[in-house]
Amino acid sequence: MATSEDIIEKENSINRLGSLTNCVNEQHKNFELSDVVYLVKSGIEAVIDDEVTKRFRAEELSSWNLLTRTNFHYQFISIRLSLLWFAGVVLRYCVLLPLSNRILVTCFALTWLFVTVFPLTLMADSEFKRKAAYYVNLVAFRIICRGFSAVVDYHDKENMPQSGGICVANHTTTLDVAILMQDRPYAVLGQIHGGFLGWMMRTLSKATKHVWFERSEVRDRMFVSKRIMEHVSDERNFPVLLFPEGTCINNTSVMMFKKGSFEIPTTIYPVAIKYNPWFGDAFWNSSKHSMVQYLLVVMTSWAIVADVWYLPAMKRQPDENAMQFAERVKSVICRRGGLVDCIWDGQLKRMARVLSWK
Repeated sequence: MATSEDIIEKENSINRLGSLTNCVNEQHKNFELSDVVYLVKSGIEAVIDDEVTKRFRAEELSSWNLLTRTNFHYQFISIRLSLLWFAGVVLRYCVLLPLSNRILVTCFALTWLFVTVFPLTLMADSEFKRKAAYYVNLVAFRIICRGFSAVVDYHDKENMPQSGGICVANHTTTLDVAILMQDRPYAVLGQIHGGFLGWMMRTLSKATKHVWFERSEVRDRMFVSKRIMEHVSDERNFPVLLFPEGTCINNTSVMMFKKGSFEIPTTIYPVAIKYNPWFGDAFWNSSKHSMVQYLLVVMTSWAIVADVWYLPAMKRQPDENAMQFAERVKSVICRRGGLVDCIWDGQLKRMARVLSWK
């Protein structure tokens, strides 16, 4: 499996040139003008291949065969390899997609969700309604996961999030919700979307208490924190599921966690999600693909293979502020999932370039 350091392999790097300390040693005093070229080239490569923007692109594989997913940056290597690549595309799009009925299965799951949720909206709040909503969500999301051939291994289930707490996880795609919800239902915290995804969110809210908010309310941290606090204070509600990064990252690293949810005095349940990029790319680049386009890409992959680790519950220490607590939780997720711990804010990918810097 390609590591995060292998996303882009530089031809030359500072590490290969030796440390700056060695450069001032006696053996390096025979300076030549050409020595500058290597340093300049390495500096340019560091600017082009920075540590932030490459986290917002799909991870490219270091090698390829018929069973692995198709690289987005295809390059001609040989006729035989190109024929194998073409055979794989035909097999996935023209044979596996129709025969496996992935689209039909997904449509059935959405229909099931809509039809079974409607009677629940007519019921008064009761223990029976909550149990019915539990199994309705469980069945629906398990069928949805079958629709995109999800193969998921869940580890350490004794640490599974419980009611009255907040489940936090690294964020790669909206399918993170489906993968976690097929193991147990959650109340999802997130921004209201439009289109197909917005319809899904409105349908889910009819049976389960989710915490949705408008984009204009995101800046009002007190408002969002109040809604979360009201939800977790009721032990009958499902645990809150949120993604503190606030945006999708390509599953090679974890960006900065927003501290808002860590200011709430409740139990935090960390969850690490790691996808295997060989059989299908789970990363959703929302700036390039709509939800429907992304689902088509996922359904024409071989499979979505993932590991989910439920980590021990954590609480904020008396001498710890919210930011320190968020960093501690993030480091635990990174270590368990084998992800790079980045200090940068993931919202950088949504910021417009400053024209005066050109």
